[in-house]
Amino acid sequence: MWMFRPSCLVLLTFGCFAVAKSRSIDKFEEYHAKSLSTAPVKLDDASYEDLTTLPRNYSAVILLTAVEARFGCQLCRDFQPEWELIGKSWIKGDRNGETRVIYGTLDFLEGKGTFQKLMLQTAPILILFPPTVGLGASPDGQPVRYEFTMGLQSAEQLHSWITRHLPPGPKPPIHRPLNYIRIVTVTTTVLGLISFFSIAAPYILPVVQNRNLWAAVSLLIILLFTSGHMFNHIRKVPYVAGDGSGGITYFAGGFSNQFGLETQIVAAMYGTLSFATIALALKVPRMSDPQSQQIAVFAWGGVIFVMYSFLLCVFRIKNGGYPFYLPPF
Repeated sequence: MWMFRPSCLVLLTFGCFAVAKSRSIDKFEEYHAKSLSTAPVKLDDASYEDLTTLPRNYSAVILLTAVEARFGCQLCRDFQPEWELIGKSWIKGDRNGETRVIYGTLDFLEGKGTFQKLMLQTAPILILFPPTVGLGASPDGQPVRYEFTMGLQSAEQLHSWITRHLPPGPKPPIHRPLNYIRIVTVTTTVLGLISFFSIAAPYILPVVQNRNLWAAVSLLIILLFTSGHMFNHIRKVPYVAGDGSGGITYFAGGFSNQFGLETQIVAAMYGTLSFATIALALKVPRMSDPQSQQIAVFAWGGVIFVMYSFLLCVFRIKNGGYPFYLPPF
């Protein structure tokens, strides 16, 4: 009788191995069938343990997350639609299970024991379990983690990471559904703009094509930037400064310093000189009354003389060694 004991042990060992292998095959078919109706598969502690236990002749990609608002994981809620897109796109391109990949989601509410077992302090975390037997089996079978240290990732980025860690074979691509709301919104906006411009064109075109308007806008921009507006934004200069005796200094000495109010004063001087020059060149010659024309010439000439005198005065403040000036300043 004792001679049959070794034979019984060998048969028992092979029988257990065969049962485990059969269970592994049935396990993939079971979870793949669930994926066909709901992808990714929703897991709990028991199904997570069942899906990830050895041996595995399939790959399992599982997202551990906490989407409930009370947990305060905004990243989990933002990434959930991208994760569902990955699972649905994969099962759409692999309905027969040829890639042997199962996508699952373990929420904290259903997987508190797993979170404690893995000592997880943050979420979401993506874990990929490679196959341990069969084609493309990993020698050690150790899972690979992806932690969202770079913030929210798109479905395409995670899909690329997953496919790099799977065994060789076909990889279903991501299929984003058409955003009909966006299409309708863009179409409505474009049609509305076309309708608006077609109706308003007779009123807008004369304004847009007005040379005087473009000349005024160009002049304002030139005055704005030649007066040092960008310098103020780059250097963050003060608006005014004290003179040390209770007064206010409007102009900073030196060419590498200036105040905010100084820029506005210089722009006003340049604008007055420009307007006076334009008036002398364009408006005064068109005046029909000689006496009025003569008065306008002297008036605008006086404005130019006074403003240029003030401009030289400001220039002497900026450059103390400048020897020239023009009365009255």
